[in-house]
Amino acid sequence: MSVEVAEADESGWDVDPDDDWGVAVIAAVGRQLRLRREAVGMKVPDFGKAIGYGDDLIYKVESGKRIPRPEYLDKADEELGAEGLISAMKEDVAKVRYPKTVRDLAAMESRAVEIGVYECSHIAGLLQTPDHARVLLESWLPAYSPKDLERRVAARVARQCVFDRAPAPALGFVLEEATLRRRVGGTMVRRQQFERLLELGRLNNVTLQVMPMDSGAHSGMGGRIELLKFADGTGVGRSDGAFSGRPVGDLRQLRILELRYGTIRAQALPPEESLAFIDQLLGET
Repeated sequence: MSVEVAEADESGWDVDPDDDWGVAVIAAVGRQLRLRREAVGMKVPDFGKAIGYGDDLIYKVESGKRIPRPEYLDKADEELGAEGLISAMKEDVAKVRYPKTVRDLAAMESRAVEIGVYECSHIAGLLQTPDHARVLLESWLPAYSPKDLERRVAARVARQCVFDRAPAPALGFVLEEATLRRRVGGTMVRRQQFERLLELGRLNNVTLQVMPMDSGAHSGMGGRIELLKFADGTGVGRSDGAFSGRPVGDLRQLRILELRYGTIRAQALPPEESLAFIDQLLGET
């Protein structure tokens, strides 16, 4: 890889200055990289040439101003003879890649034994393909920069590791029919998204339902609802149409959201009919 290509690829890995934990992690990683480079007597130009990156990028990484990619850390580990100690930093560095709000949500989702989501404006993020997520995020205003866009797509997709957990959590989703019919992306993007929904909807721990457009008014008309329940009996929920959209953990407030979500599920198509409907849309696409 040329220095020019490497630096271009690195442009999407800026540190969020408002993310205190992320800033601390990247500063520590940069400091370790600098100390190890100096310990073996390598100057920045020589080190950059050895691992295929420019001097400016080396300085930014070592000063904690740029997030290094996994391959950067692997090359540095090998060149500096760190015997895996530098490569081991990739786990924490990977977490810093994503916006803090997304990390916090992903952390809660990773602990939840039950997740329930109702979406009225778009397909739930946990169900989106990367291409579908990219098209959605490209439509937001003010527009994301290319580097921030890819960072957010990666963060959204990374949250989907919840489907690979063992033991598997109970996952429930209710999507408005309009979110499925909206032409987000081209034919292939839409087909892949429908195929992804069918794949996930057939998992034993996943319940996927569609709220038909010809249904009457329901308790989700105020906006999105998300409920997470944890093994210790506690929970957290959020709804655009309740409690000013803030996350809540109070049992009385959670009960209100649970009541609304339960009513929505009762009015939506049953899971089998919902999957048949999605399969029909796939055939029409």
